[in-house]
Amino acid sequence: MGCWYSSHCIDGISSSPGDSRHKDSKNVRPVGVVFSPDSSDDEGENGDQFNLNIDRDSEVGITRLSRVSSQFLPADGSRTVKVPSGNYELRYSYLSQRGYYPDALDKANQDSFCIHTPFGTNPDDHFFGVFDGHGEYGAPCSQFVKQKLCENLLRNSKFQIDPIEACHSAFLATNSQLHSDNLDDNMSGTTAITILVRGRTIYVANAGDSRAVIAERRGKEVVAVDLSIDQTPFRADELERVKQCGARVLTLDQIEGLKNPDVQCWGTEESDDGDPPRLWVQNGMYPGTAFTRSLGDSVAESIGVVATPEIVVLELTPNNPFFVIASDGVFEFLSSQAVVDMVAKFKDPRDACAAIVAESYRLWLQYETRTDDITIIVAHINGLADTGVVQSTTTSTFVKPMPQIVEVKGSESPLTTRWNARNNRARHDLSRARLRAIECSLENGQVWAPPSPNHRKTWEEEAHIERALHDHFLFRKLTDSQCHVLLDCMQRLEVRPGDVVVQQGGEGDCFFVVGSGEFEVLATQEERSEQVPRVLQRYTAEKFSSFGELALMYNKPLQASVRAVTNGTLWALKREDFRGILMSEFSNLSSLKLLRSVELLSRLTILQLSHIADSLSEVSFSDGQQIIDRNEPLSALYIIQKGQVRICYDMDLISNPNIDSLLPETSKQENHTQRKKEVVVEKTEGSYFGEWALLGEQVGSLSAVAVGDVVCVLVTKENFDSAVGPIAKISLGNHKLKDEHLNSSNESAKKVDASSLATVQFSDLEWRTCIYSTDCGETGLVLSQGSGWCVYFLICTV
Repeated sequence: MGCWYSSHCIDGISSSPGDSRHKDSKNVRPVGVVFSPDSSDDEGENGDQFNLNIDRDSEVGITRLSRVSSQFLPADGSRTVKVPSGNYELRYSYLSQRGYYPDALDKANQDSFCIHTPFGTNPDDHFFGVFDGHGEYGAPCSQFVKQKLCENLLRNSKFQIDPIEACHSAFLATNSQLHSDNLDDNMSGTTAITILVRGRTIYVANAGDSRAVIAERRGKEVVAVDLSIDQTPFRADELERVKQCGARVLTLDQIEGLKNPDVQCWGTEESDDGDPPRLWVQNGMYPGTAFTRSLGDSVAESIGVVATPEIVVLELTPNNPFFVIASDGVFEFLSSQAVVDMVAKFKDPRDACAAIVAESYRLWLQYETRTDDITIIVAHINGLADTGVVQSTTTSTFVKPMPQIVEVKGSESPLTTRWNARNNRARHDLSRARLRAIECSLENGQVWAPPSPNHRKTWEEEAHIERALHDHFLFRKLTDSQCHVLLDCMQRLEVRPGDVVVQQGGEGDCFFVVGSGEFEVLATQEERSEQVPRVLQRYTAEKFSSFGELALMYNKPLQASVRAVTNGTLWALKREDFRGILMSEFSNLSSLKLLRSVELLSRLTILQLSHIADSLSEVSFSDGQQIIDRNEPLSALYIIQKGQVRICYDMDLISNPNIDSLLPETSKQENHTQRKKEVVVEKTEGSYFGEWALLGEQVGSLSAVAVGDVVCVLVTKENFDSAVGPIAKISLGNHKLKDEHLNSSNESAKKVDASSLATVQFSDLEWRTCIYSTDCGETGLVLSQGSGWCVYFLICTV
């Protein structure tokens, strides 16, 4: 989540408790560091964290850190390393994507990661880490911690005999070094989560809200087991701890006076609506961190944000097929189980990383107006045999202990964390920024529009592109309408033999589908101190080949070149068009416009309409095809997107007030003058019918037939009620509530002296009920404590 602060409050930071020390102080001990009894003040910040007689192996391992090449993956996108003592292999891959920030397009990727295989000089040790920087200097802070944490861990005298204590000390030592460095960590820092694999045992150390998850086979299921618990104010123990350290814990709405600061207004992380609880100093609007542990953040340290990690130890078994370590950019909208389910679908960890990053990216743009930085490492555990796992005598299922959270010295939490408290965080509500953007688009029509195609595609060409994109992870979640727009955006590109489509080391911004011809993938690799070009694979139209999917999401030097071998055709999709399809929510925005045109739904909020839009289904009909049978009751609202529909029904139904909205005004007048037993009306594109089905009313003797080709979107009563609740309860309940409060408040309002309202404080008012709400505010009834009178009060949330 990062941190938040008001720019006009920065001048007051120097007087905060966390800034009383100077950055050039070299003898400051970090909070919570445990010193051995024989350490003295002369040892400064090192204490017993470092063995001053560093052995040769440590130095060799540290030297390797600076020249390790593990982060440059082979051409196939993954690397395999052996763990000799466990007699198994780790096959891993990674992906780190810079976030998309519309107001800061050049903002650096503040995530960083490290993979060291082996770690140090022991072939049984392998190290994985993800560091999520935040604040103005978040990128250099995460890079600093990535380097220093590994060095401190290898230098620690207890690393080989007690990795738990070594991890604990390394986190605190790195935090102290960051404070003492020239980097400004007053309002910047990084979360950190690491996994040390030592033989069959893994050690997970976490400070922040990034996450580690391991998969476990349970029968036919693959279940996610969290190896870390997000350290945020949503956790009761962390909330209590930071409050005891002097932190105010409030959401942005509360800190800005839009909600009562004395009432805890947040629920679970699934429903925080992009406004989570944050930490603030007592008399200022800073630092606003949404996590309770991190490295750096010296101002936040004064109110309880600590670098002390929670450490978990787990023995691997054959039932653990893989583990995942990722920044919170992945887990904002994906649960741990969702991530495990996605990884389980792919044999190659590189494909799993790409699929998860793409889905995270898509969800960020769906629910927000930006994306976070997204980093993930996936490691497959291959060939691990059963040697010592307790096995049931009655069944063949493995029985093993749950992950054990280790209570190390210096633990900061006053309460014991229960490990069965799983991470269920996965937001499913649009943020207010996204709602405002949608509302603005609906009002002024400023919607991204696809470019005009420079080549009209034949049906064979469209079918070929669709076949190439079928089941591709990047396009699997697009709606039919979005897929049609995507097809229009694909631009034709003619190539000749020898043409280089993409260049290794360059930056690409296009995804390509091979329409015809043959292409070869070349990469220059180092062999015996020479750069040797090699052909890695070939793309052809017969194989429905495509390439360049990652270029749709971010700028990154390409790992290989693609060159045309023969004359050929490519279909290119630009990054800006792909992002436009996702961000504009092309089909969803159209659906929102259609839903808002329905009188019955016109007073629902954008958030409610978006939930309904998610449950829409699209149905096509050919000319003359029957849409509604006269003998079957209508069970859904139909909105016509394309074509015309002829509806016939008995004139007796005109008396029904709900079906009266089916007819245009001209038809209504004609029906009163003409005494016909049957009424016929044609509904055109953009109109609708069947809204009475959402009210639960059954109307018989009605038929509908397609005139020409027709496309309708449907809203069934079941899906509608599941999305927002019964429409009758919503509409009638609002009217009843308004009438009741209007009557009751008229009497009490006469007794209130208007001049007394000027002395009312926000804290004197007790919110009772909401009478009417929109996307930008709420009008409700409040009770003035002590006076007993009620007034209407407008809460503006824009």
